[in-house]
Amino acid sequence: MRLLVIHQNFPGQFGHMVKAWAQRPGWDVRGIGRESAPGLPGFDKLIRYRLARKGADKQHPYLRQMEAATLHGQAVARVLLRLKQGGFTPDAILAHPGWGETLYAKDVFPDARLVHLCEWYYSAEGADLGFDPEFPLTFDNRARIRTWNALHTLNLTNCDAAISPTYWQRSRHPEIFQPKITAQHEGIDTERLGPDANATFTTPTGVTLKAGDPVITYVARNLEPYRGFHVFMRALEKIQAAHPTCHALIVGGNDVSYGKRPTDAANWREQMLREVKLDAARTHFLGRVPYPQFLRVLQVSAAHVYLTYPFVLSWSLMEAMACGVPIVGSDTAPVREVIRNGQNGRLVDFFEPLALERNVLDMLRDTNEHLRMRARAKADAAKYTQSAGLMRYEHLLQERIACER
Repeated sequence: MRLLVIHQNFPGQFGHMVKAWAQRPGWDVRGIGRESAPGLPGFDKLIRYRLARKGADKQHPYLRQMEAATLHGQAVARVLLRLKQGGFTPDAILAHPGWGETLYAKDVFPDARLVHLCEWYYSAEGADLGFDPEFPLTFDNRARIRTWNALHTLNLTNCDAAISPTYWQRSRHPEIFQPKITAQHEGIDTERLGPDANATFTTPTGVTLKAGDPVITYVARNLEPYRGFHVFMRALEKIQAAHPTCHALIVGGNDVSYGKRPTDAANWREQMLREVKLDAARTHFLGRVPYPQFLRVLQVSAAHVYLTYPFVLSWSLMEAMACGVPIVGSDTAPVREVIRNGQNGRLVDFFEPLALERNVLDMLRDTNEHLRMRARAKADAAKYTQSAGLMRYEHLLQERIACER
């Protein structure tokens, strides 16, 4: 099998898969990523590309994403042409197409099976956009989003098969394309994840917390409204007032992954710290942490808060489940797919900090009910193994090849 894996932030979601395939006899696996991609330790067949230029400053706002996608597509097409000239012709191409990198892949390798990871298809109704009344959607936003979807529609048209991590994410794509899309999560490292009754975590200020302490955790790539950071902070103020010994471990950067920056603050952390009053000695902003530290954060947690708009589901939720952490999540579509209220966690209205407060405080009381929820959450996380993701991805990549044989 000659396989080409493309992701601008290579390896992205494909890390454990590339590692497994690269070690498999008879497989020739190559990677393509942007010059800033982190790469994969031990994998030396990554080709990095650079954009020929930046997008035009005067480009129409509705078309900026499409122009950026075209530039990414052209840059990758140049790499593909060099590979072809060098004698490498892939049997299959696996890619995250969200940045436009595979726009011209079929023009270079028309016979390669192209499989896309389709995370999201935007809509002005029924999902993330316009969900939060604090950030109303304008007509200009609606028009821009409709134009943005041109890229995602092209990606769905170009690929031979597609995959979405959850049924919810699959359902957001146009109905005409859904038969082409398989729902399958990439998988989390369930073998590495799990509870540890002896786990400890020492904060940058020197406070050591251990499993069994009243520790509240919150994790996001970046601290922002899309992941309910503003709601969490408002609830945390009340939780600290009601529980004088609890600590909060908050993992996430200060950039913006989704949505917009605040208008009168450098970032959402600064904005929310102006709004709420927290005990600094019990509030620990950790930034982005290495994976072993992230794991210990989860293992000492007595109540893990996961909030999100109706949007892409975070790996961290399944990772918390695998660690047997008591979870309080938002009652939004992607979360309902994995959390069953009262069975393997609690669901609360995204916009109700008081409900979040009550449920977190209740979770801090370690009861038999919570022990049962933790056990169910850990058992349910077993559905999201890396081996299950690997198997389904392999099937999609090899489907046509197997038929031809």
